[in-house]
Amino acid sequence: MNLTYDSEMFIKTFESEFTWLNGFMRNVRRFADKTAAIDPLSGKTWSYDELNCDANKLANSMKKDGVKKGDTVFLQLYNSHQFLFGYIAPQKIGAIANPANFNLSPGETAEIINHNKPKVYIYDIDIAQTAEKALSISAHKPDIVLYTNNSGKEVSVPRNHILYEDYVKDANEENPAEDYSPHIYDEVVRLQTSGTTGTPKGVPLNNINEVLSAHDVIMHFPLSPNDVTMNMTPWFHRGGLHSGGPTPTLYAGATLIILRTFNPKNCMDFVEKHGITFMTGVPSILEMLASRQEKKPRDLSTLKGIVTMGSPLEKAACIRFQKLLTKNIFNGYGTTESFWNTFLRPFDLPDMSGTAGRSCTDDEVRIVNVYEDKKAEPDDVVATDNITEGEIIIKCPAKSTYCYINNETATREKFYKGWMYTGDIGTWDEKQFITVAGRKDDMIISKGENIYPARIEEVLNCHPKVKESIVTGVPDSTRGECVAAYVIPEDNSLTVTELIAYCDNSPNISKYQAPRYYRFVNELPHTATGKKQHYKIKQMAAKDLKNGLLLKK
Repeated sequence: MNLTYDSEMFIKTFESEFTWLNGFMRNVRRFADKTAAIDPLSGKTWSYDELNCDANKLANSMKKDGVKKGDTVFLQLYNSHQFLFGYIAPQKIGAIANPANFNLSPGETAEIINHNKPKVYIYDIDIAQTAEKALSISAHKPDIVLYTNNSGKEVSVPRNHILYEDYVKDANEENPAEDYSPHIYDEVVRLQTSGTTGTPKGVPLNNINEVLSAHDVIMHFPLSPNDVTMNMTPWFHRGGLHSGGPTPTLYAGATLIILRTFNPKNCMDFVEKHGITFMTGVPSILEMLASRQEKKPRDLSTLKGIVTMGSPLEKAACIRFQKLLTKNIFNGYGTTESFWNTFLRPFDLPDMSGTAGRSCTDDEVRIVNVYEDKKAEPDDVVATDNITEGEIIIKCPAKSTYCYINNETATREKFYKGWMYTGDIGTWDEKQFITVAGRKDDMIISKGENIYPARIEEVLNCHPKVKESIVTGVPDSTRGECVAAYVIPEDNSLTVTELIAYCDNSPNISKYQAPRYYRFVNELPHTATGKKQHYKIKQMAAKDLKNGLLLKK
């Protein structure tokens, strides 16, 4: 570089200090006595200073046990104070926080453990059986296994698994010495997503991603130290962690309400009691809140806005939410790899309901042509007529590392020339409002969870009485979509009851992934090259559901 000024100090300071952790520590110093987090169910609260001290105890304990820069700390936790410690503490010693879905099956959990090779594994007592089974079948064994128990349950765990409180009981509360060199490109968080084959993919996020994801929320809400947030979805999601979750809230110096599991009554009570200003949840959750408010109204006057993501927001629903909950409804669209990338703000609604909005301030979103044998170039866009369909692609260098961990094939498939190719199909208009039409990869979204047919089909096809299967989604008023399985029996004595029991007992799919509907058929649609035609089954399933031809679990 041939610069016109002396850039040495700027580069050194920016590259080593522009981190999420430094932002949090600024708040510890300037807002030491301010409430950082509240657990409504237990009544516990943490000031910024107390939250920092508790995170330090975990950081110092792990450091004493040899956890160092680049090591992974695997978290399978419900939203909880231990999750907060597990998010903050690894960053204090240069390690990587790796939150994952607590609903995963033992087989899926073992896949993640083998892939990421965590030094530490922290799980919730409610999934003790999953954790124990996953560790028994995983080739990699974490050095330290901790469990949390916020409900006081008496559940048997292996002797070498340590209760979280016992592990940190005598630990030092002081900030650990920084004996590593932090850098803005260091991976600090690793989230998990799944490909169409069901193999978990690790999504690395660096310091820049964490800081600028927080900035994005602070800018779009907007979020200030005077706000109180509550995310009604799990924090292991990108949207859960980064939209009204720990990342932006604690970086802004605001107050975070810890919601372990969603319950409409509790959520409405918490808004009134704690003066919540921003909530985040999927549309189906907002519908339950609206129904609760109709029957038993609460004082929601403190609400500045509700952010919803995960599926389009229809006009009638939007108007209903604006009337019953708050006039300020936001709707975002994005991915695990890139956070949210299009946004509908209150002034866009309800007129633009049904669309995904247009690109966020620092992002660019386009619709490009789709080809069978290649990617479209980023400038090979379709007409802005809201009719011509193409693939949605995203440019968001502030919030994405444009890669997966140790998965070059998936990285090449998904990322190209600074763009992420989402696999979603959509249209756009002359003002660049995006409308999502469907998904290339046939993903099912149920209650905000991404479900991929291939994994479920693989499990079903292993049943000795199943010849072949295709799995798809059908509309559901509560979940958004439910899983439906079309099965060709190998043995005509096969029953739905058998398949339900088989899926319930399978270690390779979770309960939320198990089909709720079944239909036995004589043939399934394929292309000339033998590939399953999921879109045809999806069309058939919608009609079969309407006509009562699907057998319900």
